[in-house]
Amino acid sequence: MIIHLFSWLFVTPICLILLSVEPNVALGQCLGEQQSLLLQLKNNLVFNANKSTKLVTWSSNSDCRAWEGVSLDGEGRVTGLSLSSEWISYGIHNSSLFKLQQLKSLDLSLNNFNSTIPDEIGNLSALSHLNLSNAGFVGQIPITISHLTNLVTLDISTIILLMTSTLKLENPDLGMLVQNLSKLEELYLDGVKMSAPGSEWCKALSSSVPKLRVLSLTRCDLSGPLDESLKNLHSLSVIRLSYNNLSTIIPAWFANFSNLTSLTIDYCELYGNFPKQIFQVPTLRNIDVSYNPLLHGFLPDFPQNSSLQRLVLSSSNFSGRLPKSIGNLSNLSRLDFHSCNFIGALPHSMGKLSQLVYLDLSFNKFVGPIQFHWEGLLKLINVDMTNNSLGGTIPIALFALPSVQRILLSFNNFRGQVPEFPIPSSSMLETLALSNNNLEGNLPRSIFELRKLRTLLLSFNKFNGTVQFDVIQLFRNISSLDLSYNNLSVKARGKGSTFLSFPELHTLKLASCKLSTFPDLKNHSRISHLDLSDNQLHGEIPYWIWELGNGNLIHLNLSHNHLMSLQEPYSPPTSLSVLDLHSNQLQGKIPSLPPACSYVDFSSNNFTSSIPADIGDYLNFTIFFSVSNNHLTGIVPKSICNAPFLQVLDLSYNNLSKEIPKCLSDMSKTLGVLNVRSNNFRGSIPDAFPVDCSLVTLDLNGNSIEGQIPSSLIYCTRLEVLDLGNNDMSGNFPCLLKNISALRVIVLRSNKFQGHIGCQKSSRIWENLQIVDLAHNNFSGDLSGQFLKLRKATLVDDDNLKHLQYKFLEFSASGYYQDTVTVTFKGLEINLPKILTLFTSIDLSCNRLVGSIPEEVGQLRALYFLNLSGNALTGRIPSSIGNMEHLESLDLSNNKLNGSIPSTLASLNFLSFLNLSYNDLTGPIPSGNQIQTFLPDSFIGNKALWGCPLTDNCGKGVISQNTTKKNDSKPENEIDWNLISAEIGLVVGFGAVIVPIVFCKRWRKRYFERIDDVGVRLFPQLYQTSFNKNRRRRRRRP
Repeated sequence: MIIHLFSWLFVTPICLILLSVEPNVALGQCLGEQQSLLLQLKNNLVFNANKSTKLVTWSSNSDCRAWEGVSLDGEGRVTGLSLSSEWISYGIHNSSLFKLQQLKSLDLSLNNFNSTIPDEIGNLSALSHLNLSNAGFVGQIPITISHLTNLVTLDISTIILLMTSTLKLENPDLGMLVQNLSKLEELYLDGVKMSAPGSEWCKALSSSVPKLRVLSLTRCDLSGPLDESLKNLHSLSVIRLSYNNLSTIIPAWFANFSNLTSLTIDYCELYGNFPKQIFQVPTLRNIDVSYNPLLHGFLPDFPQNSSLQRLVLSSSNFSGRLPKSIGNLSNLSRLDFHSCNFIGALPHSMGKLSQLVYLDLSFNKFVGPIQFHWEGLLKLINVDMTNNSLGGTIPIALFALPSVQRILLSFNNFRGQVPEFPIPSSSMLETLALSNNNLEGNLPRSIFELRKLRTLLLSFNKFNGTVQFDVIQLFRNISSLDLSYNNLSVKARGKGSTFLSFPELHTLKLASCKLSTFPDLKNHSRISHLDLSDNQLHGEIPYWIWELGNGNLIHLNLSHNHLMSLQEPYSPPTSLSVLDLHSNQLQGKIPSLPPACSYVDFSSNNFTSSIPADIGDYLNFTIFFSVSNNHLTGIVPKSICNAPFLQVLDLSYNNLSKEIPKCLSDMSKTLGVLNVRSNNFRGSIPDAFPVDCSLVTLDLNGNSIEGQIPSSLIYCTRLEVLDLGNNDMSGNFPCLLKNISALRVIVLRSNKFQGHIGCQKSSRIWENLQIVDLAHNNFSGDLSGQFLKLRKATLVDDDNLKHLQYKFLEFSASGYYQDTVTVTFKGLEINLPKILTLFTSIDLSCNRLVGSIPEEVGQLRALYFLNLSGNALTGRIPSSIGNMEHLESLDLSNNKLNGSIPSTLASLNFLSFLNLSYNDLTGPIPSGNQIQTFLPDSFIGNKALWGCPLTDNCGKGVISQNTTKKNDSKPENEIDWNLISAEIGLVVGFGAVIVPIVFCKRWRKRYFERIDDVGVRLFPQLYQTSFNKNRRRRRRRP
């Protein structure tokens, strides 16, 4: 007890002494000289006092230790200064800042100094942490930073605005900057232009900063390859090299960085195989190699102790199946594999990813049902499996996830009914996209109870039933709704029923929903996109439709209805960018155009006026303009050439006349498609195509154009489709165009061209040519075997299956103009509105060609049509013709061919049309399953030819008189029942197809969308190849 009392007597005086000391001294009162320097700094800075949170607290009335952003040591000297986000503008040259000699940490980030970095920064020799990121500094980084030998962290990164770097590190370069910074552990130079090759910047770092842990050099204009010296930086933990054109492989020694936690090298033009072992680094938490389309790789077996939290491989060429061990990634929060080439079923083990928040498997080749258990994925917010081949029913557990906000399953093969949401009122779901599947049945009632739902996309399924527009009002927060192309009937009460409960609705798509009246949307102030196409709307387009969105309507599609007029007042808003009224019954004058519209389609109506003389004044922003298939008359006004951005101009199928304006050739600098087919134009093609011509399609078919092909057309080096058929043009074979390697279609049919076919001085022209139609001209001479060597017709395995089309809206999934061509098949002209790049044909019929058919014809193994009829060809049919394994139509009739029919012809299993009539062929018709199915008409006019089906008994003998005589001796009044049956079949078949197209909107829509199927069904082998090679070819609709 005495000892305790003695202790208190000793300690108490000491405590009293300490308490009597001024607290400011104990905490390090700000030295006056330091405070004065800070006040000078403030007074010299220009900053926004209303937004500042630190500088505004600096005052001479208080000690600087209380100022925001200021740190002191125990002696009252400033050691830390943070002025981040202080809205400072203009420079800090000659500032008192650089007299704070004890400063160890300086943060000037997120300001707008708008000046170079002061050289005086090198005076702060005590600095260990310097942050000048996104501070508005410009120009060259000063060499004086290399004097800061105590730096541990250096951050001079900058956000690149408008893709222009504001800081550069060239002289001095990176090596000079870091040459003395041996203590540096973190280096951030993102957005600083260096323009250094891999051998230079890698060696500069490895030789000067051995302790480096964080290396962040995104958008620095660096190049590769990655130098091996980089592996000497043993402490590297974070590597960020995104958005550099490294053009290199990723070396396997990256897996030797034992402390690696983050590897981000997206958008770097990487190629080769990505080393599997990098995925297996135990410390690795984040890996992003996305947007390197030439980078290949497979996923490894993931270990049980993996630390991975983010795995991002999107838009690369990773492939194979997902390993079952993916379930070992128990820490994974983000899995992004969109736009890769993964295949197979999704492994059950994915149900173990309990920390997963973001899942994106879109645009791959996954198949089968989703069989893993969703119940354990309680943190999942985003699910995107768009554009795969997933099938089965949609798991109900997916809709029961408590945190899920986005479910995107469009463009798959899901079937059955959509399950009800277990507790819709508490669901967090904001986006549900199920378009382009095989879902059916009624829409689940609970879907209308999803209170937070903002986007609902259900188009192109088989949903049925009736949906009252009133029910749609239950979506209180909906902003985008698409129910198009199902079997739904949406009932709108129309005029007199206004709907005020869509305050957020900006996109409404009800195409092909059997709407018979316009829903009254006049009070909806936010609607910007409206699609009511392919419905049963009649009468007038209401005036209020132009007032939607308070006059801010952007996209309007009313195509494929029965609309006849526009209600007055007609005043399209200046905001309108897309106006699509095609395939209606609109009459009278062409409506005035919105002043800023980029897409205008008035085609397939009944407009009867001329094109307004001042039309060009309304095309200042127009990219696509079509008035095709109307009854327009008069001339093409020259003002149309004033459209500065026009890429597609379609005036086809009208009654326009006189000459084609010369300025249309001039404007091909921007014009990609010029289609004026089937009008009454005369004169010659203006020889005024510019050197920088951009034409891809030039279609002048079906006019009265004279003269020769203009020589300036050689400047149109991007030309793919040239259709000059059915005119009065003359001249020789267009060898002047031989250097246009992009050419795919050339049609000169029914003109007055003459001379030899082919170009004698060129070994091969137009290697991409796939359709050649020179029929009904005056071409003469031998048929050159060299000309027949069309590369596209020799490629049997062409995986690049697509349509010939011109993309005129770079950022739109629907911005394509489909090229059209007419081919003659079985004696009938067939219009192909969509041309598969796989389709090849040659038609040289009705000319004056002589000589024999070259043996080289057999090299055209992928050719579908060959028509050499109506010439003066002699000699034998070459046996190599049997190599044309894809041939579906062969017409060699009306020539002077002799000898026997080669037996190899019987091996053409896909041949559906054959005409060898009216030649001098002899001997037996070869036997074979396919060749015996043709009618005798295929062989008549060959006096010494015999055999089935030409002779009556299908044996050697006399040719049937009924097959050799064109005029039969049957009585005039005898009924030809074969003819009657054929006619009845034609009428019934024609009616079965045409009547639904005319009277059924849904049938017509499917017809237009699947028109390519009509073509390929005419040519079954083309269809089969198309189906096998690209069974899942789809494109996203907006």
